[in-house]
Amino acid sequence: MTLYQKAFSLIQYPLPHHALSRLTGLFAQCDNPWVKNTLINAFIKRFNVDMSQALEPEPTAYATFNDFFTRALKADARPIHEGIISPADGTVSQYGRLQAGQLVQAKGHTYSAQTLLGGDTELAEEFLGGSFATVYLSPKDYHRVHMPVTGTLREMIYVPGRLFSVNQATANYVPGLFARNERLVCIFDTEQGPVAMVLVGAMIVAAIETVWSGQVTPLSSHPQRMQFGQPITLEKGAEMGRFKLGSTVVMCFAKPVSFTERPLASMVSMGESLGCY
Repeated sequence: MTLYQKAFSLIQYPLPHHALSRLTGLFAQCDNPWVKNTLINAFIKRFNVDMSQALEPEPTAYATFNDFFTRALKADARPIHEGIISPADGTVSQYGRLQAGQLVQAKGHTYSAQTLLGGDTELAEEFLGGSFATVYLSPKDYHRVHMPVTGTLREMIYVPGRLFSVNQATANYVPGLFARNERLVCIFDTEQGPVAMVLVGAMIVAAIETVWSGQVTPLSSHPQRMQFGQPITLEKGAEMGRFKLGSTVVMCFAKPVSFTERPLASMVSMGESLGCY
């Protein structure tokens, strides 16, 4: 397995990440009934997707594969628990303290908050001594991203980059994976200090959307910082964005978080408590 993971990671370096992702995006947005129904039904079978919790459980009712992939769930499908909640369905790949401004990517691999957040030293310093948690969304998971706590958007930073796969095999072998992939950094001010929600792009992720600005990536080859005229406040559990095909959310908290002890790579549902301040 280790040899396979290493080979899988190495073969990604020369691939045209963005071209493959944009091509995938064209198929995912196709509204031809035969094309989109074939894709949707094959995906459900391949990944054993549970449609019983979807607001629209009939696969052929979706206009495109993207609409199916970013499907809404029934109102009672994800109860919101106490404390800091998981922003998405997925697996908790890493969590803990930001030691000297470093986050853990995988065993033997760390990366800096400064690089993750787009290279801003002053912004990264706001999170020194804080905590982080990483949630990986697999293909079968619900792909809308929600607020772990209530917060007001301060700014949004688009950071261009590669589009390596973000599964565990790649995380084990590609250094600085989450800080080298294309990503969207959303800084929220909360009662407990700033919280960074980083939506990380990945191979065949056609786009990232937010509820306040629609589709955001891809934008350009240079980092872009965006602020908005009107305050945008989102309650804990409210949707803040979504992936058009799956990826990873990295959260940084300015204050230390007392996380609920759990094995790494354990499954988590959106709304489930991750811990508390």
